[in-house]
This record gives sequence, C-alpha cells and structure tokens, in this order.
Amino acid sequence: MSTLDATRAELALVVLYLNKAETRDKICRAIQYGSKYLSNGEAGTAQNVDKQTSLARKVFRLFKFVNDLHALLSPAPQGTPLPLVLLGKSKNTLLSTFLFLDQFVWLGRSGIYKNKERTELIGRISLFCWLGSSVCTTLVELGELGRLSASMKKLEKELKDTNKYKNEDYRAKLKKSNERTIALIKAGMDIVVAVGLLQLAPKKVTPRVTGAFGFVSSLISCYQLLPSPVKSKTS
Repeated sequence: MSTLDATRAELALVVLYLNKAETRDKICRAIQYGSKYLSNGEAGTAQNVDKQTSLARKVFRLFKFVNDLHALLSPAPQGTPLPLVLLGKSKNTLLSTFLFLDQFVWLGRSGIYKNKERTELIGRISLFCWLGSSVCTTLVELGELGRLSASMKKLEKELKDTNKYKNEDYRAKLKKSNERTIALIKAGMDIVVAVGLLQLAPKKVTPRVTGAFGFVSSLISCYQLLPSPVKSKTS
C-alpha cells in the first residue's frame, strides 16, 4: 500500500468517524463540560458556551430513546445470569425514559413549550433517570467483569503449558475485559456528573468537579466510538 493510499484510507476512517451523529454529540459534550469546568458556575463566556452547547446536544438526541427501547425489548444474550439481565433491562428503561423526557426539556428551553416550572421539573426527573441508568451500568459492568475474570482464569489453567497470548480465545476475552473496564470507569464518572447536575452534594461536587468528570467521560466516549484502524499490507 502506497503512502497516498494509506493516507486516503486513514482520512476515510476520519470521515466515517465524524459522520456519526453519536460522535458529533460526544464532541459537543466535551466542549460543554470543558466550558463548565472553566466557568465553575460563574456567569461569562464559558457558561454561555456550556448552556448553548447543552441545548444544541438535545437536537442530536431527538428520538434516540428508541434505541434503548429496542434494546429493552430484545432478548438478553444466552447464558447471562438473571440479576445481570434485570440490571441491563433497568438500565435500558431508565436511559430510554431520560432521553424521552429530554425532548420535552428541549421544547421548554427552546421556547416552544412555555411552562418553565414544569420544564425544570421534567429536566430534574430525567436527570434522576440518567443517574439510575449510570448506577445500573456500573453494576452490570462489574458483574460482567467478574464473569470474564472467572472465564479467563479457567482458560489460563487449560493453557498453562503454552503462551496464553497466542490463543485467539484468550486475546478476545482480554480485549473484552479491557473494553468493559473502560466502560466501568466511564459509568462511574457519569454518576459523579449526574450528582453534580442534580446538586445532590453541592459542596463536594462543584460545577468545576462536574465539568472535569464530564469532560474526561466525554473523551472516553469519543475513544469508544473510534473505528478499527486500517491494517496496511506490505508488498
């Protein structure tokens, strides 16, 4: 593969990445929480960027609740323990509810729906739903990591006389374990962000703390959405 072909292939991946609505939403999320960190809740340019970006992101999420509604109605993978299935379905329910209610928040904050008090109430309920879904996600990832760890230990015993990293099944489990660890870290950070937005612990989780955790969580989301790199072929 020539240098030009390799560059063209890499650019094609960048275009594919940026064409995703989810990617644009997470980039905007990073800008939003980065601005919240800079403003620390004080009036000014950074706070204006935070508020405007937050409102703009809601457009990306219109009808997105259907995704989790579909996941809720889909059967769980075979062999998944019942507690993890129930936690997963709870997460889907809460996240779908959050995204559904968030549409009404957008209607209110954009001036289409005029009842400001009800808009704020709906916004608060939706954030509690997001907090609940993040807690469920954290518990699901912990449970799945435990299952993966037990499975990997069993496989290690079977491969004790060989190089386990040359085993395709072991490498696949290790990759999945790394992905779930990252997802666990992100879910934990999202819990802090939700607590900050709801002002459940205003002295400890300040706007700056909320912004910092939200910014890092957004970067993790951007990383998770990255396409697989192109494998160059040498002639």
